[in-house]
Amino acid sequence: MMNIQQNTICKEYYQTSMKNASNLHQGLDRFVYGAYGSFCRYIRSEKALLKKAMIIVDASEKLRGMTDNELGNKFESFRSSLRCSKQNDYEIQYNALSYLVEAADRCLGLRPFPVQIMGSMALLHGFLAEMATGEGKSLTAALAATIAGWSGKPCHIITANDYLADRDSTIHTPFYNFCHLSVASVTGETSQQERLYRYSNDIVYTTSKEILADFLRDRIKLGACHHPGLRLIKAFKSNSTNHNDELVMRGLGTAIVDEADSVLIDEAVTPLIISKPVQNKGLSQAIKIAQRIITEIEQGIHYTFELKNKEIRLTSKGKKRIKNASKQFPGIWQGTFRQEEIILLCLQAKEFFQRDRHYVIQEKKVVIVDEFTGRLMPNRKWSHGIHQAVEAKEGLELTDPMVTLARLSFQRFFRFFPKLSGMTGTAKEATGEFWQIYKLPVISIPTNRPCIRKQLPDQIFSTTSAKISKVIQEIININQSGRPILVGTRNVETSELLSEYIRKTGLDCRIINAVRHKEEARIVSQAGEKGKITIATNMAGRGTDIKLGPGVEALGGLHVIATERHESARIDRQLFGRSARQGNAGSAQAFLCMEDELIRRFVPQFIQKGLNIPSVYTGQKIRFIGKILYSYSQKIAERQAYYKRRNVLKNDKWLSEALFFTGSDIQFS
Repeated sequence: MMNIQQNTICKEYYQTSMKNASNLHQGLDRFVYGAYGSFCRYIRSEKALLKKAMIIVDASEKLRGMTDNELGNKFESFRSSLRCSKQNDYEIQYNALSYLVEAADRCLGLRPFPVQIMGSMALLHGFLAEMATGEGKSLTAALAATIAGWSGKPCHIITANDYLADRDSTIHTPFYNFCHLSVASVTGETSQQERLYRYSNDIVYTTSKEILADFLRDRIKLGACHHPGLRLIKAFKSNSTNHNDELVMRGLGTAIVDEADSVLIDEAVTPLIISKPVQNKGLSQAIKIAQRIITEIEQGIHYTFELKNKEIRLTSKGKKRIKNASKQFPGIWQGTFRQEEIILLCLQAKEFFQRDRHYVIQEKKVVIVDEFTGRLMPNRKWSHGIHQAVEAKEGLELTDPMVTLARLSFQRFFRFFPKLSGMTGTAKEATGEFWQIYKLPVISIPTNRPCIRKQLPDQIFSTTSAKISKVIQEIININQSGRPILVGTRNVETSELLSEYIRKTGLDCRIINAVRHKEEARIVSQAGEKGKITIATNMAGRGTDIKLGPGVEALGGLHVIATERHESARIDRQLFGRSARQGNAGSAQAFLCMEDELIRRFVPQFIQKGLNIPSVYTGQKIRFIGKILYSYSQKIAERQAYYKRRNVLKNDKWLSEALFFTGSDIQFS
């Protein structure tokens, strides 16, 4: 009876306990803490990891003669040792890695390279491993996850999307089962009842949005009993409810984040919100009236807008026009301030939210497109009436606005994990941010074979039409040689436009974007075959290997064309990283123009007007100026994105202090 009660107490504690997300360092403390981060990276240097990886490789070679039963018994021994040892017994972990190398070879037909073993060791040390695209990050994560799973605590591998979560869990199931571990995936299509079973597995593959949403739902169920200590006190009361059986997750233990730059930085700006629809006829009526009004007012006369900061201001004429229509508004919307607020809302939807760029229309509904991945987010809505304003702009039926039940930022959530590590192909640009926010030192893992990608100089043009014409001509020329081509675009609209132009030339191409995403993995996996032309938004199959077809290597490999620069240089590097993987041949080139969104948003207007004079800026001049302006624009965009993330952190700190008396770090309605 006592053992049963002790087990219940332990389960109650571990299921909802989490690491304290301490406040970030400021001023001189921040500088000293940054220096400490550099020291942490130094003591776990690339050379030190490589030396230990080679020792593990040599040890694994001696295990080829072991039977499966002997390996299985050894795994049980490691499992027992890791559960009883201190938290970071690296001697046991390194020894276990040599046996896991042999297991991977037998179960998956993949024998980890020394660089993959280096990556696994970096993950076990709590590092962020920068591994180039195509270097086998999935297997690297599986090796580290196995050791984490043997500890008996939950291990979550966070992937970039549902497809990768399903794919990686399925591929590695034989390996995990051979190591006496269970594995499952949790995706957007997983039912609530099924989630309880899947989270009970030793290793769980999922996405950041799914795991944070399930975490918040569990916290909503717990209510005031979110702290394990409170529940343990209530457990002594005869009429107390066992909250443990109501929760979906086993708790927070180890998180290994794949594509960490995307998950922990790019997507960390917007907090995840659990909400429910609430009827608000007054808001819907006011938005419909405001939408009619803005069709009658003109930009430059009644309002002005700034694209860089996405701000709209009403002029005196605009305010007068709204005042004349004040009687049309219902209830609380008859006040001057509320009327201007709703008008500005509809103007934002008109000027800043573009169809086939920020959203698409499916089955007469507005579906948001993730600006970083290019993927659809059918279960998400913009808040503060923006979603309804976009629906009104498109002439659709207005849905009910949402009321917040709970919210939490991704930045704060991942700092709750006792053990956090990650992998990505592009981390150097954000080394300081990874350390200051998540205490993740970045370490570069060398490629298994040298990268021989040819990075061709950027081509810069004055107008979009000139750029598109050159891109089409380049595609025709390269296609004649038989080389496969991957064309990267920033939005759905451009991808569809390019495909139309290409087909007019008589060539065939395949498209991957937010609308045409169902066969993404198959299309991207075939993009390296001879003569293939693939057009993709920046979703471009992250995590899907592009293997070169027969004879393509001799022709020069895959050629990647970028039709625009992104706001972060990391995303550009990710696109170019699709070619010349694992030592293969390949090349990449960007085609840009002075009318691209990055220039229009971040270059001052007076400079843009000067660039509109072709006789002054042509040829080499436009290339030289363009190179400077693009470099300037990306730095401004990255700085602006950093300030947004910093504001999220400030909001986290404010909430933490405001909710201190509740003992919770999470905002509930």
